[in-house]
Amino acid sequence: RNGDGAGLGDWEENKTKLPNGVASLVKEAKNNEVKFGIWIEPEMVNPKSQLYEKHPDWVIKQPKCEEYYFRNQLVLDLTNPKVQDFVFGVVNDLFTKNPELAYIKWDCNAVIYNAYSATLGNQNHFYIEYMRGLYKVLERIRAKYPTVPMMLCSGGGGRVDYAALKYFTEFWPSDNTEPLERIFIQWEYSYFYPAITSSNHVTDWGKQPIKFRTDVAMMGKLGFDIVVSHLKDNDLKYCQDAIKTYNAIKPIIWHGDQYRLANPREGSVASMLYLNEAKTSGVVFNYLVNNRYDEGSKMPIKLKGLDAAKKYVLKELNVYPGTTSSIDATKSYTGDFLMKIGYNPIVNSNRTSVVLQLDEIK
Repeated sequence: RNGDGAGLGDWEENKTKLPNGVASLVKEAKNNEVKFGIWIEPEMVNPKSQLYEKHPDWVIKQPKCEEYYFRNQLVLDLTNPKVQDFVFGVVNDLFTKNPELAYIKWDCNAVIYNAYSATLGNQNHFYIEYMRGLYKVLERIRAKYPTVPMMLCSGGGGRVDYAALKYFTEFWPSDNTEPLERIFIQWEYSYFYPAITSSNHVTDWGKQPIKFRTDVAMMGKLGFDIVVSHLKDNDLKYCQDAIKTYNAIKPIIWHGDQYRLANPREGSVASMLYLNEAKTSGVVFNYLVNNRYDEGSKMPIKLKGLDAAKKYVLKELNVYPGTTSSIDATKSYTGDFLMKIGYNPIVNSNRTSVVLQLDEIK
């Protein structure tokens, strides 16, 4: 595609742009020790496409109504078994030609207007049958490719639901990646879905430093949507170290118990704890969300879920290069103390995000 007005639906390699096909990109990524994923939108079609010209009856539209486009797109009719075969074929062909593909982002950026199927008998059942058709496609994909990570996006979080979790490993909760607003989004999202399902990416949105953006994105599945070559040396070093740290603590974030310690809507600081099942290790995320009165975390934050009899130490993670931590990692505290009295992560205008690791000591 050379723009968003044509080509969507024609899932063929553009030999002008990719003379050696997608396989050359997969190979180049592998040579650079990067897994290659692909972003697709197989339910959609541009009216200016070979697919539309060959199969205009595959498109959802009222036969006597003018076509209405959203982002120059129409939606394919997944109540039609032939369309189901086509959509499955899009994914299957990609993996057949490129078996080392490591990831799929499945997008859906247009809503259904003028709902009507040329092949469905009872039009009153259209929306139900559309979703059944989609699930049939996804069941076939998962049967053949059961372990491939798949992220579901739909104009942000338009398709976040439990039924989709049968087929997808994670959601894109929102196109809003501004890190301060993202704290609130991820906080509310966590009432319904675990952190392992939340794709949180570091982007250029917002004026906050890279440390704040990365610390916020760590509260789920961390990713980076930035131009790495534009990063300053210290920012790049910070990100490299943060990824190593994240890989060490992500089992706690993904599979641990979650405890809300300080609600971002009720004060100047947000605080969230993830604790492993044995209550021996945890990660505490702390963020400054409001600095109107230069308040920060002047009062200790009470932890939850700990073993009252165990002793713990806290150390700061993700310390920015050239700075030192304000946290004394040599002191130990009982779980009883941390739950009744609390601990001050020292969040303020100079330390807008503080990530702490909690570990039991014998």
